[in-house]
Amino acid sequence: MVKMKKSIASYALASILCLAGSAGAMAQDKTAEAAKTERYKPNNELIVAIEPANGQNPAEVELGKKLFFDPRLSRSGFISCNSCHNLGMGGSDNLPTSIGHNWQEGPINSPTVLNSSLNFVQFWDGRAANLREQAGGPIANPLEMASSHDLVVNILESIPQYKEEFKQVYGTDSITIDEVTKALAVFEETLVTPNAPFDRWLKGDENAINDQELRGYLTFKNSGCVACHNGANAGGTSFQKMGVIEPYVTDNESAGRAGVTGKDVDRMMFKVPTLRNVELTYPYFHDGAANTLAEAVNIMGRLQLGRKFADNEIEDIVAFLKTLTGDQPRFEMPILPPSSDLTPRAKPFE
Repeated sequence: MVKMKKSIASYALASILCLAGSAGAMAQDKTAEAAKTERYKPNNELIVAIEPANGQNPAEVELGKKLFFDPRLSRSGFISCNSCHNLGMGGSDNLPTSIGHNWQEGPINSPTVLNSSLNFVQFWDGRAANLREQAGGPIANPLEMASSHDLVVNILESIPQYKEEFKQVYGTDSITIDEVTKALAVFEETLVTPNAPFDRWLKGDENAINDQELRGYLTFKNSGCVACHNGANAGGTSFQKMGVIEPYVTDNESAGRAGVTGKDVDRMMFKVPTLRNVELTYPYFHDGAANTLAEAVNIMGRLQLGRKFADNEIEDIVAFLKTLTGDQPRFEMPILPPSSDLTPRAKPFE
Protein backbone atom coordinates (compact mmCIF):
# COMPACT_ATOMS: atom_id res chain seq x y z
CA MET A 1 0.00 0.00 0.00
CA VAL A 2 2.87 2.29 0.89
CA LYS A 3 4.58 1.43 -2.40
CA MET A 4 1.38 2.21 -4.31
CA LYS A 5 1.11 5.59 -2.58
CA LYS A 6 4.74 6.34 -3.52
CA SER A 7 4.08 5.37 -7.15
CA ILE A 8 1.03 7.59 -7.28
CA ALA A 9 3.02 10.44 -5.74
CA SER A 10 5.88 9.91 -8.21
CA TYR A 11 3.44 9.90 -11.13
CA ALA A 12 1.81 13.08 -9.86
CA LEU A 13 5.20 14.74 -9.47
CA ALA A 14 6.21 13.67 -12.98
CA SER A 15 2.95 15.02 -14.36
CA ILE A 16 3.52 18.33 -12.59
CA LEU A 17 7.07 18.55 -13.94
CA CYS A 18 5.84 17.69 -17.45
CA LEU A 19 3.18 20.37 -17.26
CA ALA A 20 5.74 22.82 -15.94
CA GLY A 21 8.06 21.95 -18.80
CA SER A 22 5.26 22.38 -21.32
CA ALA A 23 4.37 25.71 -19.77
CA GLY A 24 8.03 26.77 -19.96
CA ALA A 25 8.25 25.72 -23.62
CA MET A 26 5.05 27.63 -24.37
CA ALA A 27 6.46 30.68 -22.62
CA GLN A 28 9.65 30.42 -24.72
CA ASP A 29 7.59 30.09 -27.90
CA LYS A 30 5.62 33.21 -26.94
CA THR A 31 8.86 35.07 -26.22
CA ALA A 32 10.27 34.01 -29.61
CA GLU A 33 7.02 35.04 -31.30
CA ALA A 34 7.12 38.40 -29.53
CA ALA A 35 10.72 38.90 -30.63
CA LYS A 36 9.72 38.08 -34.19
CA THR A 37 6.83 40.54 -33.98
CA GLU A 38 9.16 43.24 -32.67
CA ARG A 39 11.63 42.78 -35.57
CA TYR A 40 12.14 46.07 -37.40
CA LYS A 41 9.66 46.60 -40.21
CA PRO A 42 9.79 49.05 -43.13
CA ASN A 43 8.77 52.54 -42.06
CA ASN A 44 8.96 55.28 -44.71
CA GLU A 45 12.39 54.06 -45.86
CA LEU A 46 14.47 56.32 -48.12
CA ILE A 47 15.27 53.40 -50.41
CA VAL A 48 12.18 52.32 -52.32
CA ALA A 49 11.40 49.22 -54.36
CA ILE A 50 12.14 49.02 -58.08
CA GLU A 51 9.12 48.35 -60.26
CA PRO A 52 9.22 46.34 -63.53
CA ALA A 53 9.57 48.28 -66.77
CA ASN A 54 6.44 48.60 -68.87
CA GLY A 55 4.87 50.66 -71.60
CA GLN A 56 7.65 50.41 -74.19
CA ASN A 57 7.01 49.69 -77.87
CA PRO A 58 8.23 46.09 -78.41
CA ALA A 59 9.47 46.83 -81.95
CA GLU A 60 11.44 49.85 -80.72
CA VAL A 61 12.90 47.81 -77.85
CA GLU A 62 13.97 45.07 -80.27
CA LEU A 63 15.64 47.60 -82.56
CA GLY A 64 17.46 49.16 -79.62
CA LYS A 65 18.57 45.72 -78.44
CA LYS A 66 20.13 44.98 -81.82
CA LEU A 67 21.96 48.30 -81.80
CA PHE A 68 23.18 47.66 -78.24
CA PHE A 69 24.84 44.40 -79.32
CA ASP A 70 26.00 45.57 -82.76
CA PRO A 71 29.81 46.13 -82.92
CA ARG A 72 29.43 47.93 -86.24
CA LEU A 73 28.62 51.05 -84.25
CA SER A 74 32.37 51.17 -83.51
CA ARG A 75 35.13 51.97 -85.99
CA SER A 76 36.84 48.66 -85.27
CA GLY A 77 33.70 46.61 -85.78
CA PHE A 78 34.68 44.89 -82.54
CA ILE A 79 33.28 47.00 -79.69
CA SER A 80 29.59 47.19 -78.91
CA CYS A 81 27.69 48.86 -76.07
CA ASN A 82 27.64 45.43 -74.43
CA SER A 83 31.45 45.31 -74.40
CA CYS A 84 31.65 47.78 -71.51
CA HIS A 85 28.12 47.21 -70.18
CA ASN A 86 27.99 43.43 -70.32
CA LEU A 87 24.47 42.28 -69.51
CA GLY A 88 25.79 38.93 -68.38
CA MET A 89 28.03 40.64 -65.80
CA GLY A 90 25.73 43.06 -64.03
CA GLY A 91 25.78 45.60 -66.86
CA SER A 92 29.47 46.42 -66.38
CA ASP A 93 32.82 44.96 -67.48
CA ASN A 94 34.38 44.26 -64.04
CA LEU A 95 37.53 46.18 -65.01
CA PRO A 96 38.99 49.16 -63.12
CA THR A 97 38.68 51.19 -66.33
CA SER A 98 37.35 49.99 -69.65
CA ILE A 99 39.29 48.95 -72.76
CA GLY A 100 38.53 51.08 -75.80
CA HIS A 101 39.57 51.38 -79.45
CA ASN A 102 43.01 49.92 -80.21
CA TRP A 103 43.21 48.60 -76.63
CA GLN A 104 43.38 52.09 -75.19
CA GLU A 105 42.83 52.32 -71.45
CA GLY A 106 39.69 54.24 -70.58
CA PRO A 107 39.83 57.15 -68.15
CA ILE A 108 37.19 55.96 -65.69
CA ASN A 109 35.31 52.94 -64.34
CA SER A 110 32.36 51.85 -66.47
CA PRO A 111 29.12 52.32 -64.49
CA THR A 112 26.45 49.65 -64.81
CA VAL A 113 23.75 50.16 -67.42
CA LEU A 114 21.26 48.26 -65.27
CA ASN A 115 18.66 50.61 -63.77
CA SER A 116 20.48 53.53 -65.40
CA SER A 117 17.12 55.00 -66.39
CA LEU A 118 16.59 55.70 -62.67
CA ASN A 119 19.64 58.01 -62.45
CA PHE A 120 18.99 61.75 -62.44
CA VAL A 121 21.88 62.29 -64.89
CA GLN A 122 24.26 60.00 -66.80
CA PHE A 123 28.05 59.45 -66.59
CA TRP A 124 30.05 59.90 -63.41
CA ASP A 125 30.32 63.64 -64.06
CA GLY A 126 26.69 64.05 -65.13
CA ARG A 127 27.53 65.51 -68.53
CA ALA A 128 24.53 63.77 -70.13
CA ALA A 129 21.05 64.71 -68.95
CA ASN A 130 19.44 61.43 -70.03
CA LEU A 131 20.02 58.07 -71.68
CA ARG A 132 19.59 59.48 -75.20
CA GLU A 133 22.41 61.95 -74.65
CA GLN A 134 24.54 59.26 -73.03
CA ALA A 135 24.07 56.80 -75.89
CA GLY A 136 25.63 59.12 -78.43
CA GLY A 137 28.76 59.81 -76.39
CA PRO A 138 30.77 56.55 -76.54
CA ILE A 139 30.12 56.12 -80.28
CA ALA A 140 32.12 59.23 -81.16
CA ASN A 141 34.63 59.08 -78.29
CA PRO A 142 38.10 58.30 -79.72
CA LEU A 143 39.00 56.38 -76.54
CA GLU A 144 35.89 54.22 -76.71
CA MET A 145 34.15 53.23 -79.95
CA ALA A 146 36.11 55.80 -81.99
CA SER A 147 33.49 56.13 -84.72
CA SER A 148 31.40 59.15 -85.70
CA HIS A 149 27.69 59.74 -85.81
CA ASP A 150 27.82 60.24 -89.58
CA LEU A 151 29.68 56.97 -90.13
CA VAL A 152 27.25 55.03 -87.95
CA VAL A 153 24.27 56.46 -89.84
CA ASN A 154 25.92 55.58 -93.18
CA ILE A 155 26.50 52.01 -92.00
CA LEU A 156 22.94 51.55 -90.79
CA GLU A 157 21.43 53.09 -93.92
CA SER A 158 23.44 50.65 -96.05
CA ILE A 159 21.82 47.66 -94.34
CA PRO A 160 18.35 46.95 -95.82
CA GLN A 161 16.96 45.20 -92.74
CA TYR A 162 17.90 48.12 -90.49
CA LYS A 163 16.35 50.57 -92.97
CA GLU A 164 13.13 48.58 -92.86
CA GLU A 165 13.09 48.37 -89.05
CA PHE A 166 13.76 52.09 -88.56
CA LYS A 167 10.93 52.88 -90.99
CA GLN A 168 8.59 50.50 -89.18
CA VAL A 169 9.36 52.03 -85.78
CA TYR A 170 9.80 55.71 -86.63
CA GLY A 171 8.00 56.06 -89.96
CA THR A 172 10.99 57.63 -91.69
CA ASP A 173 12.88 56.75 -94.87
CA SER A 174 16.12 58.23 -93.57
CA ILE A 175 17.99 57.33 -90.40
CA THR A 176 19.51 59.99 -88.15
CA ILE A 177 21.55 59.69 -84.99
CA ASP A 178 18.48 60.87 -83.07
CA GLU A 179 16.60 57.67 -83.91
CA VAL A 180 19.69 55.59 -83.11
CA THR A 181 20.11 57.05 -79.62
CA LYS A 182 16.36 56.95 -78.98
CA ALA A 183 16.16 53.23 -79.78
CA LEU A 184 19.18 52.52 -77.58
CA ALA A 185 17.66 54.51 -74.71
CA VAL A 186 14.31 52.72 -74.97
CA PHE A 187 16.02 49.34 -74.80
CA GLU A 188 18.11 50.47 -71.81
CA GLU A 189 14.94 51.60 -70.04
CA THR A 190 13.86 47.96 -69.94
CA LEU A 191 17.05 46.93 -68.10
CA VAL A 192 15.65 47.26 -64.60
CA THR A 193 16.13 44.63 -61.90
CA PRO A 194 13.05 44.37 -59.66
CA ASN A 195 12.24 41.72 -57.07
CA ALA A 196 15.47 41.93 -55.07
CA PRO A 197 15.19 40.41 -51.59
CA PHE A 198 15.32 43.91 -50.09
CA ASP A 199 12.48 45.02 -52.38
CA ARG A 200 10.39 42.07 -51.20
CA TRP A 201 11.13 43.06 -47.61
CA LEU A 202 10.10 46.65 -48.36
CA LYS A 203 6.81 45.28 -49.69
CA GLY A 204 6.07 43.34 -46.50
CA ASP A 205 7.79 39.97 -46.82
CA GLU A 206 9.54 39.80 -43.42
CA ASN A 207 11.38 36.61 -44.36
CA ALA A 208 12.92 38.05 -47.53
CA ILE A 209 16.03 39.12 -45.60
CA ASN A 210 17.64 37.45 -42.61
CA ASP A 211 18.70 38.97 -39.27
CA GLN A 212 22.26 39.72 -40.38
CA GLU A 213 21.06 41.45 -43.54
CA LEU A 214 18.58 43.49 -41.52
CA ARG A 215 21.30 44.45 -39.04
CA GLY A 216 23.44 45.52 -41.96
CA TYR A 217 20.66 47.67 -43.37
CA LEU A 218 20.02 49.34 -40.02
CA THR A 219 23.75 50.04 -39.60
CA PHE A 220 23.82 51.40 -43.16
CA LYS A 221 20.76 53.55 -42.47
CA ASN A 222 21.67 54.79 -38.99
CA SER A 223 25.25 55.61 -40.01
CA GLY A 224 24.00 58.03 -42.65
CA CYS A 225 24.87 56.06 -45.82
CA VAL A 226 21.25 56.36 -46.91
CA ALA A 227 21.56 60.15 -47.11
CA CYS A 228 23.32 59.67 -50.46
CA HIS A 229 22.27 56.15 -51.43
CA ASN A 230 18.51 56.57 -51.59
CA GLY A 231 15.60 56.30 -53.99
CA ALA A 232 14.71 53.31 -56.14
CA ASN A 233 18.29 53.04 -57.37
CA ALA A 234 19.88 53.35 -53.91
CA GLY A 235 21.96 56.13 -55.46
CA GLY A 236 22.06 58.10 -58.69
CA THR A 237 20.05 60.98 -57.20
CA SER A 238 22.76 63.57 -56.44
CA PHE A 239 26.37 64.69 -56.85
CA GLN A 240 28.60 64.24 -53.82
CA LYS A 241 32.25 64.95 -53.09
CA MET A 242 34.50 61.91 -52.92
CA GLY A 243 36.43 62.44 -49.70
CA VAL A 244 34.36 64.56 -47.31
CA ILE A 245 36.14 63.83 -44.02
CA GLU A 246 39.45 62.67 -45.47
CA PRO A 247 40.77 63.39 -48.99
CA TYR A 248 40.54 60.54 -51.46
CA VAL A 249 43.99 59.70 -52.81
CA THR A 250 44.02 58.36 -56.37
CA ASP A 251 46.15 58.32 -59.51
CA ASN A 252 43.02 58.77 -61.63
CA GLU A 253 43.02 62.16 -63.36
CA SER A 254 39.26 62.65 -63.52
CA ALA A 255 38.22 66.00 -62.08
CA GLY A 256 34.64 64.83 -61.62
CA ARG A 257 31.93 67.42 -62.05
CA ALA A 258 34.59 70.15 -62.36
CA GLY A 259 35.42 68.77 -65.80
CA VAL A 260 31.94 69.82 -66.91
CA THR A 261 31.38 73.05 -64.98
CA GLY A 262 34.96 74.33 -64.91
CA LYS A 263 34.50 75.23 -61.25
CA ASP A 264 37.17 74.16 -58.77
CA VAL A 265 34.50 73.73 -56.09
CA ASP A 266 33.18 70.80 -58.15
CA ARG A 267 36.49 68.94 -58.18
CA MET A 268 36.03 65.31 -57.04
CA MET A 269 32.25 65.73 -57.16
CA PHE A 270 30.68 62.65 -58.75
CA LYS A 271 27.22 61.28 -59.33
CA VAL A 272 26.52 58.92 -56.44
CA PRO A 273 26.63 55.41 -57.94
CA THR A 274 23.74 53.00 -57.62
CA LEU A 275 24.08 50.19 -55.10
CA ARG A 276 21.65 48.00 -57.01
CA ASN A 277 23.33 44.71 -58.03
CA VAL A 278 26.51 46.06 -56.45
CA GLU A 279 27.87 42.58 -55.67
CA LEU A 280 28.07 42.07 -59.46
CA THR A 281 29.68 45.38 -60.46
CA TYR A 282 33.14 45.22 -58.88
CA PRO A 283 35.64 46.89 -58.76
CA TYR A 284 34.27 50.02 -57.10
CA PHE A 285 34.58 53.84 -57.23
CA HIS A 286 35.22 56.01 -60.28
CA ASP A 287 38.79 54.71 -60.49
CA GLY A 288 37.94 51.08 -59.79
CA ALA A 289 40.39 51.08 -56.87
CA ALA A 290 38.32 49.03 -54.39
CA ASN A 291 38.28 45.37 -55.37
CA THR A 292 35.78 44.11 -52.79
CA LEU A 293 32.61 45.33 -51.14
CA ALA A 294 34.23 45.05 -47.70
CA GLU A 295 37.06 47.32 -48.85
CA ALA A 296 34.61 49.79 -50.36
CA VAL A 297 32.47 49.91 -47.20
CA ASN A 298 35.54 50.48 -45.03
CA ILE A 299 36.83 53.32 -47.22
CA MET A 300 33.47 55.03 -47.56
CA GLY A 301 32.87 54.86 -43.82
CA ARG A 302 36.16 56.62 -43.08
CA LEU A 303 36.20 59.14 -45.94
CA GLN A 304 32.54 60.09 -46.12
CA LEU A 305 31.28 59.56 -42.57
CA GLY A 306 34.37 59.74 -40.39
CA ARG A 307 33.47 56.34 -39.00
CA LYS A 308 35.65 53.26 -38.59
CA PHE A 309 33.28 50.34 -38.99
CA ALA A 310 34.08 47.25 -36.93
CA ASP A 311 34.69 44.01 -38.86
CA ASN A 312 31.30 42.60 -37.86
CA GLU A 313 29.58 45.82 -38.97
CA ILE A 314 31.29 45.60 -42.35
CA GLU A 315 30.20 41.97 -42.70
CA ASP A 316 26.61 42.94 -41.87
CA ILE A 317 26.57 45.86 -44.32
CA VAL A 318 28.01 43.70 -47.09
CA ALA A 319 25.32 41.10 -46.38
CA PHE A 320 22.68 43.83 -46.73
CA LEU A 321 24.19 45.15 -49.97
CA LYS A 322 23.87 41.71 -51.53
CA THR A 323 20.10 41.83 -50.92
CA LEU A 324 19.96 44.61 -53.53
CA THR A 325 20.63 42.14 -56.37
CA GLY A 326 17.40 41.85 -58.35
CA ASP A 327 16.13 39.79 -61.24
CA GLN A 328 18.60 40.17 -64.10
CA PRO A 329 17.31 41.03 -67.60
CA ARG A 330 16.46 37.92 -69.58
CA PHE A 331 15.81 37.99 -73.31
CA GLU A 332 16.66 36.22 -76.53
CA MET A 333 19.95 37.37 -78.03
CA PRO A 334 19.34 39.36 -81.20
CA ILE A 335 20.36 38.08 -84.63
CA LEU A 336 21.96 41.11 -86.27
CA PRO A 337 21.10 41.95 -89.88
CA PRO A 338 23.92 41.29 -92.36
CA SER A 339 25.89 44.07 -93.98
CA SER A 340 25.33 44.73 -97.68
CA ASP A 341 27.97 45.16 -100.36
CA LEU A 342 27.69 48.92 -99.80
CA THR A 343 28.26 48.81 -96.04
CA PRO A 344 31.52 50.55 -95.04
CA ARG A 345 33.87 47.91 -93.70
CA ALA A 346 35.43 48.03 -90.26
CA LYS A 347 38.99 49.31 -89.78
CA PRO A 348 40.06 47.72 -86.51
CA PHE A 349 43.72 48.78 -86.63
CA GLU A 350 43.34 52.27 -88.06
